[in-house]
Amino acid sequence: QVQLVESGGGLVQAGGSLRLSCATSGRTFSSYTMGWFRQYPGLERDFVAVISWSGSSTDYVDSVKGRFAISRDNAKNTVYLQMNSLKPEDTAVYYCAAERGSPWASRYYTNAGTYDYWGQGTQVTVSS
Repeated sequence: QVQLVESGGGLVQAGGSLRLSCATSGRTFSSYTMGWFRQYPGLERDFVAVISWSGSSTDYVDSVKGRFAISRDNAKNTVYLQMNSLKPEDTAVYYCAAERGSPWASRYYTNAGTYDYWGQGTQVTVSS
């Protein structure tokens, strides 16, 4: 069992930055692919970013490329999402998620159904 706890959300003005953290329990964190998703009210969770178990591979949804950066510290069992140049349309609840066993391919890691474990979410609000 893996438990995920997000933190770092909040209210920021457009153009500002936030860094989300996702702390995990368990001794097998380094074996999990970690993803960030976001959810707008009334809609399903959308893929934002992903990082492979080793940290050597990442991917992002087009709308955040060049603005967001995902990273992980396997020694601290934590994954991060650095969000820069925030826009009002980035306003959402952000979730981190963990999965293990799927091939490294976008049809898997962009799909919320691939992930086995989820955090409780953290609200990010960007004012214009």
